[in-house]
Amino acid sequence: MTFQRTAESFDNPDYAAIVIHNYRFRLCLVDGEAKYADFEARLAKLPEITVPTITLEGDANGAPHYPDDSSYRHKFTGKYANRVITGGIGHNLPQEAPRAFAEAIVEVDGFSS
Repeated sequence: MTFQRTAESFDNPDYAAIVIHNYRFRLCLVDGEAKYADFEARLAKLPEITVPTITLEGDANGAPHYPDDSSYRHKFTGKYANRVITGGIGHNLPQEAPRAFAEAIVEVDGFSS
């Protein structure tokens, strides 16, 4: 059922253009939406993240985006934890590892208690 719902999203006629633009934007090959320029400028400064955070990475992510968390851990000044989710999990954790994803939400919610 989940696979079918996901597969249907690929029928969107704009899907390929949106995905390609996303990668081009992330590689700084095209401009982003002008209305978000102020947010982009603020994020480009790599501000400290003060809210409680749990980062998640699947062990079978075919496109790993992050190095070991020791290289960016210092940016999180609030309570922080990192989880590598094992079992052949890619980068769509809410669908591929829903229990681990939900547990992280519950755990981070408890950080502020």
